[in-house]
Amino acid sequence: MMKFQEIKNNVFYCGLNDEDRVIFDELIPLEHGTSYNSYLVVGSEKTAIIDTMYPPKSDEYLKNLDENGITKVDYLIANHGEQDHSGTLPKLIEKYPDAKVVTNPTCKTNLMEMLFIPEDRIMTIKNEEELSLGDKTLKFIFAPNVHWPDTMFTLIKEDNLLCTCDFLGAHYTFDDVFAVPSEELEKSAKRYYAEIMMPFRVMCKKYTKMIKDMNVDMILPSHGPVHKNPDYILDLYTDWTSDLGKNLVLLPYVSMYGSTEDMIDYLKSELAKHGIESIKHDIITDDLGDLAMALVDGTTIVLGTSMVVAGPHPASVNIAYIASILKPKAKFASFVGSYGWGGNLFGILGDILAKLRLDVIEPVMVKGKPTTDDFKKLDDMVQSIVEKHKSLGLL
Repeated sequence: MMKFQEIKNNVFYCGLNDEDRVIFDELIPLEHGTSYNSYLVVGSEKTAIIDTMYPPKSDEYLKNLDENGITKVDYLIANHGEQDHSGTLPKLIEKYPDAKVVTNPTCKTNLMEMLFIPEDRIMTIKNEEELSLGDKTLKFIFAPNVHWPDTMFTLIKEDNLLCTCDFLGAHYTFDDVFAVPSEELEKSAKRYYAEIMMPFRVMCKKYTKMIKDMNVDMILPSHGPVHKNPDYILDLYTDWTSDLGKNLVLLPYVSMYGSTEDMIDYLKSELAKHGIESIKHDIITDDLGDLAMALVDGTTIVLGTSMVVAGPHPASVNIAYIASILKPKAKFASFVGSYGWGGNLFGILGDILAKLRLDVIEPVMVKGKPTTDDFKKLDDMVQSIVEKHKSLGLL
């Protein structure tokens, strides 16, 4: 039996770890699995569950509710309609026939269309509306686009606990629900931010400040541990969502015969001589999550590619697309690459990255191995990067 851990004053953790999950959304590699967080709030008159469970874990979740004696639930709070949070709602409304699903209008539509929740089982609330459980009050705060339009937060007022759904989370498993700050946890939280929240950086910045001003006692996310010290995660988000990157150049590349890698290695060496840090990332063998984390901080991206038939290597196209949807705060970009018999090496990559509105530095394309003249062109690229970083006060 899994006994629910009490967080504070009849607020319990009733979620589950998933140590065996190795990829999320069929895209994001997981180093530490993940958790699907659910919270039981027992008031003097009513009982609520805030967020539910990922469907493959629903049987275990329902068994735990039974074994902990949860025979009656009045409200099922859906902070967000995605299945890893709301996917067990169909079974819960069957298990608890008097329970109402409580959510916002946007999420209501998603629950009805994606999970077929009957409309008469849903209670629709307004922004900042409150719901009494007796000696506890739930306040709902709409927070669209962190990371879906239907997202909201739930504040347990008397205990000053804020359930932030996906926001401020981490793909991370634990034995004790309370966060213990560590390099490993920070890295997991940063990967999570980079891969899920970074496209919505402006909104993340807004809600980070809002939560700081609320001065809550704890942050209860829907993935990863509970933060008894909210400033730990909020300070990290303040840094990650800032408008200016670091003195850092990202060098993702794919190199079929070593020529493109030779140029990447040269750039890395020359940038270091000017006091600029760089991260070399082999697109084929290195972890995509590591590149996503680097995109949080990078100011310049130089994408290296080989040519396949008459265009860029498909792996480099994939990275350009991922960068375009993650919307990093980088300001500058360029390309280097090698070809054998000709074609358009950089056009497709430039078109994909165009939506980021980066200042593009003159690319360098070589035939076969780079020559002395080619390395001089790379020197010019390095000098341009130096000047641009200086213009931002990074050097």
